[in-house]
Amino acid sequence: MKDVTPLTDGWSLRHRGALLPARVPGCVHTDLLAADVIPDPYLGRNEDEVAWVGRQAWTYERELAPVGGHERTDLVFEGLDTAARISLDDRVLGSTRNMHRAHRFDVTGLSGVLEVRFASAYDEAAAVRAATGERPNVYPEPSQYLRKMACNFGWDWGPTLVTAGIWRPARLEHWSTARIAAVRPLVTVEDGTGRVELRIEVERTAPGRGRPLTARATVGGASAEVTFEGREAVVRLEVAQARLWWPRGYGEQHLYALDVTLSDASGPLDTWRRRVGFRTVELDRSADAHGTGFTLVVNGERIFARGVNWIPDDAFPARVTPERYRRRLAQAADANVDLVRVWGGGIYEDTAFYDACDELGLLVWQDFLFACAAYPEEQPLRGEIDAEARENVVRLMPHPSLVLWNGNNENLWGFRDWGWEPELDGDSWGEGYYLGLLPRVVAELDPTRPYTAGSPWSGSWDHHPNDPAHGTHHSWEVWNRLDYAEYRADVPRFVAEFGWQAPPTMATLRRALPGEELAPDSPGMLHHQKAEDGNGKLDRGVARHFRLPEGDVDRWHYLTQVVQARAVAAGIEHWRSHWPVCAGAIVWQLNDCWPVSSWAAIDGDGRAKPLLHELRRVYADRLLTVQPGPDGLELAVINQAAGEWRAEVTMRRTAVDGTTLAAATLPVTVGPRTVERVPVRPELLPAAKSAKEFLVVDAEGLRAVHVPVPDKDFAYSSAAYDVTVEPVPGRSDTVDVVVSAHTVVRDLLLQADRLGPAAEADRGLHTLLPGERSRIRVTGAGTPDADAVRAALFCVDAG
Repeated sequence: MKDVTPLTDGWSLRHRGALLPARVPGCVHTDLLAADVIPDPYLGRNEDEVAWVGRQAWTYERELAPVGGHERTDLVFEGLDTAARISLDDRVLGSTRNMHRAHRFDVTGLSGVLEVRFASAYDEAAAVRAATGERPNVYPEPSQYLRKMACNFGWDWGPTLVTAGIWRPARLEHWSTARIAAVRPLVTVEDGTGRVELRIEVERTAPGRGRPLTARATVGGASAEVTFEGREAVVRLEVAQARLWWPRGYGEQHLYALDVTLSDASGPLDTWRRRVGFRTVELDRSADAHGTGFTLVVNGERIFARGVNWIPDDAFPARVTPERYRRRLAQAADANVDLVRVWGGGIYEDTAFYDACDELGLLVWQDFLFACAAYPEEQPLRGEIDAEARENVVRLMPHPSLVLWNGNNENLWGFRDWGWEPELDGDSWGEGYYLGLLPRVVAELDPTRPYTAGSPWSGSWDHHPNDPAHGTHHSWEVWNRLDYAEYRADVPRFVAEFGWQAPPTMATLRRALPGEELAPDSPGMLHHQKAEDGNGKLDRGVARHFRLPEGDVDRWHYLTQVVQARAVAAGIEHWRSHWPVCAGAIVWQLNDCWPVSSWAAIDGDGRAKPLLHELRRVYADRLLTVQPGPDGLELAVINQAAGEWRAEVTMRRTAVDGTTLAAATLPVTVGPRTVERVPVRPELLPAAKSAKEFLVVDAEGLRAVHVPVPDKDFAYSSAAYDVTVEPVPGRSDTVDVVVSAHTVVRDLLLQADRLGPAAEADRGLHTLLPGERSRIRVTGAGTPDADAVRAALFCVDAG
C-alpha cells in the first residue's frame, strides 16, 4: 500500500547568509514576518517597505533522509510559487514555472539536502516578455507573463506583495507496482438513476508493467470493478433512486462518498476518495425577443443566481485554513447567497473551499485564471496553460457545486474596448485560449458542465462583448461615473459584476492604521485605497444623496456604508424585479484579502460591513421593492421560494413626522419563482419631488421605503429614540439592544465593532417609524451600557 510522508517540518529559508525557520505551506513574506525581518505589510504603509522581497531570489531547504521499503519514492509539491529549480544533494530534479499546478519528481534512493530555489517573479516575467513580446495590461505589472496569482502584483483593491514559496503541501509518496495517477468521475442522473463513469489513470513501476490490476469503486451502496493490464481503466456504477444535490434554497445537498481502490494479487496498492452529488446543470443561452439569455438550470429548475464574486481571502493564500474558508462561505450563505464566482485574477482554491460549497449548497462559477490583460499564446506559456487547465478540471470536477467553467475575466471586453487591438497589431492575446484550447479541454474532460468564453461575453463577436442584452454583463459605468439609480437604465440578461465601494469597519481601520488620526484623506487611509480616484468616487456618491460631512470621519464612514448598501440593493432589486429576463446578479465582491477600502461586503479582517446584512435582505426568497414602471411607481413582489406566496401588503403614504396620510391593504398572490408588479394607487403616491412625504410598504416583516427626493433635500426632523440594553439569559457575551423610535429613524445602524473588536450585530440598516421598536442582538461585546451603545448607533438625520 502507498505510504505518504508529509514534508511540513524542518524547512529553512536562506536570508543574507542565515537560515530562518520556514513554514510549509507558506511563503517568503510570512516567514520573514515570523522572523521579525519585515514589518506586517498590512499595517500602515508597510507594504512599500517590503517591496524588495518580491524582486530577489529565495531558497528553501531541508534534509531528506533515505527511505526504503518500496520500489518508488516520489517528491510531490502541490504548489510552488512560481519559477523554481528543485535539487536534491546537488542533483537537479527539475524546474517549474506555474503556481497553479502540482509537480512530481522521482527521488527513489536519493537523500541529502533538498533545495527549492525560487527566481524573482519579475525576472521570470521579464524573460518570458523578451521571448514573446510586449502585451497590454490594465495594470503596470507583468502578471500576464507567468502563471501566478495575478493579484499578487496589486489590483484596485489589493496590495502589491509579490510572493514566492512552497505555498501548498509537500510530501513524499512511497509506492510499489502502481499508483492512481488521476481519477476523472463523470457524474450524471437521469430518471432517478445516478450514474458515475470513472476514468482511472495509473502509473506503474518497471516491475509492475503488464501486471494485472483491479480497480474497484463504490458509491451509494453500488460497487463495480474491472481488471486491466494497461495504464487506464473505466469503471461504471449506477445508484438507483439517487437523492439529488440541490443549491441552497432549492432542496437538500445530498453527497455520496465515492471510493476507488487499486489492487493487485498481493492486495491494495492505492486508494482515492471524494464526495460527489447527483444533479444536472445546463446553461440556457437561447435567443429570444430580449436578446440572448444566460440562465443556469439545475435539475431542471431555472435559477436567478444570487451571487458574489470571490477573490483570494488573503494576499498570502497559504494562511487561509479550511476553517477560514468555511467561516467566510458561511457568511455568504447566511446572506442568502447561492452562487460564488471564483474570479480569474486569483487562484484555483483549495479543495476545502469546494467541499464547503458542496455542503452549503453554494453554486460555483469557476474562472480559468486570466484577468484584465492580453496573454501571449506562444511557448512557454501555452504548454503550461494546457497542462494547468487539464489538471484543475480533473481536480475540481468531483464537486457538485461546480456548475460553470469561464474562460477569463474581462479580456474579450478589453480587446474590443480598451485599445488593445491596435496596440497588439496582430500579436496573440488569449483569444485562442478562450475560444479554442479551453473549451476543447472542458469538452474532452468534463462534458457534464457548460463553458463560457469569458465574463463579460455576449456569446459571439456578432455583438459587443459587454452588450447587456446578450450573455453576461459587467456594470461598472455606474460606480465610475453615475448615480446608482442608473442601474435601472437597462435590464441585462445576467450581471456578472457590479458594485460600490465603502471603507472597512472602524475596528479594522484602527487595527490597520495604528496611531493614525483617521480622516478620509489621512495618509494611511489613502494608502489603503487602491482604486483610481476611489475616494473621489466615494465622496461624489455620498454627495448625490447627502451633505458631505466636513471634518467628521465617523459620519463620513457611516454615510459611505449607507451608500454602498443602497447602491448594491438598487441594482439587485431592479434586476430581480425583471426575472426571468435577467437571470442573475453577482456582486463585486464578497471578501477582501487585506484591510482596504473596497467593494467588499466582508472586510479584510473578516468583519461584516452593512452591505452583507443588506445582501441578506435583497437576496432573500421574498422581497418587496418599489420600482418605476411605464405608468408610474410599481411595487414588485418577488417570490423565489418553491411555494406560492399569499401576502397582505400594506402601502402607506407617510408624512415626514410619521403620520399616515393615506393607506391601503391589498392581497397579493405570487406564484413560485415569479414576480408580480402591482401599480401604486394614485392616492398613495408621494407628491412629486415632495420633501415631506414618502411611501412605506410592509408585508410579513418585510419593508420597502421610497423617498421621492435625495435625502439631503428631504425634511427629516432630528431623530429621537430610546436605547435599552437587555442581557440574554445564559449568554454572558450577548445582549439585545432595543431601540424605540419617537420619530422617523431612517437607516438605523448599530456599528457593533465600535463596542469591541469581536462584537457583531445580527442586523444592518433598517428604518423605523414613530412608535416602532427594533431589537438588535449583539454578541462579543460583553455588557455595554446604553450610552456606549448610543455612541455606536447612526442614522440619517436632519442637517
